[in-house]
Amino acid sequence: MLKCGNQVRLTRREVARFTEITGFVPVDVKTREDLDEYVAECKKYYWGVSDDTKFLHYLIDRELQAALR
Repeated sequence: MLKCGNQVRLTRREVARFTEITGFVPVDVKTREDLDEYVAECKKYYWGVSDDTKFLHYLIDRELQAALR
C-alpha cells in the first residue's frame, strides 16, 4: 500500500488479493478509513459462525495487516 498523509493507494497485487479473497473489488479506497469500511462490509456480507466464515475473516484480517505494513 502506498501512503501519503491520510491518503492510501492499494497496489495491483493488494487489489487482486482482496478481490480473490472477498469476491469484491476494493474500489474508491482512498483513505485508511475507506479500507476499514471495505473490510467491515466484506465481513458483514460473509457473516456467520461456521469454521469457513471464521477462516475467511482470518484471511481478510491477514491481508489487511499485510497491506498496512
